[in-house]
Amino acid sequence: MGLFTFIKDAGAKIFGGKTSSEKAAEASAIEAAREAAEDRAAEQHLFDTIGSLGFEVENLCISIEDDKATISGKAANQETKEKVMLVVGNSNGIALVDDNMEVEIQAPEATYHTVVSGDTLGKIAKAVYGNAMKYPVIFEANRPMLEHPDKIYVGQVLRIPALDS
Repeated sequence: MGLFTFIKDAGAKIFGGKTSSEKAAEASAIEAAREAAEDRAAEQHLFDTIGSLGFEVENLCISIEDDKATISGKAANQETKEKVMLVVGNSNGIALVDDNMEVEIQAPEATYHTVVSGDTLGKIAKAVYGNAMKYPVIFEANRPMLEHPDKIYVGQVLRIPALDS
């Protein structure tokens, strides 16, 4: 008895099986197909969510690859465009949003704030507007994604509009 050495993939040639590299390539292709199917499902979910929120976007297209989403279409106004970007960007698994959207009615762009531990809408309003009581402006700017002023989450990105003069 003893330990014998063989060529690992010789059996595949002799008995008609797949080599380890062929098996690895097949597994890789299966994984890529699974990930693509997950991306398509996520795209459809975002498309449905945006529609259910009532945002007016002509020819909305959402494409996801890995953790990057690309959105295009024509939004009715700047606010709608920004809210669509927030819906997509604040979704699980999305780290980057490539905004290729057009806007029918131009307006100044809002700024954005990423929620950190200890943030409240009042605290953010105090920092941005100098008045914590302006928190409803931020809340309304992020509706319907925000359902309650006290329910914001670390890592969430909020739209911060300019105050009307």
